[in-house]
Amino acid sequence: MSLTRIEKEKEMAKNGQRFDTGFKLEVAQMIRDQGLSVLGVCRSMDLVETTVRRWLAQYDAERTGGAGVGRPLTGLPQLRI
Repeated sequence: MSLTRIEKEKEMAKNGQRFDTGFKLEVAQMIRDQGLSVLGVCRSMDLVETTVRRWLAQYDAERTGGAGVGRPLTGLPQLRI
C-alpha cells in the first residue's frame, strides 16, 4: 500500500520529525487560497493548530516581503532591515 504525501508527513510528525518546507507551504496555501479554516484543516489533517498558525504567519510575512520568524517557506525575496 502506497502512502500519500500527507500520510507520510503525519507519520513523520508522530515520530517527532519535522515537516518539510513543501508540506508547510502546501498547507498555508490551501488555507489562504481556498479560504479554508485553520481549525478545519488541522482536524482533517491531524495537525496542531498553533503549529499551522506559525506556518501561516511565516507565509504571510514572506508574501508581504518580510522575513518572518521561521525558516523561509516560499522562496520569495525577503527584506533585510
